[in-house]
Amino acid sequence: MMQKILTFYKEVKQEALKITWPTKPEVITTTIMVFIFVLISSIFFLLVDKIISFGVEFILF
Repeated sequence: MMQKILTFYKEVKQEALKITWPTKPEVITTTIMVFIFVLISSIFFLLVDKIISFGVEFILF
């Protein structure tokens, strides 16, 4: 049982060494891209919401 645990731990350690972490410029670039996408998405959904609410008010009133 103990041998299986040690084997598992060694395999996990080997897999963890294969991880490639992003560089600082990559993190900054992707973070900026996410903020831009969120901004564009929020503007899009704001416009869609306003158009739909205008249409519903036009139909009902």
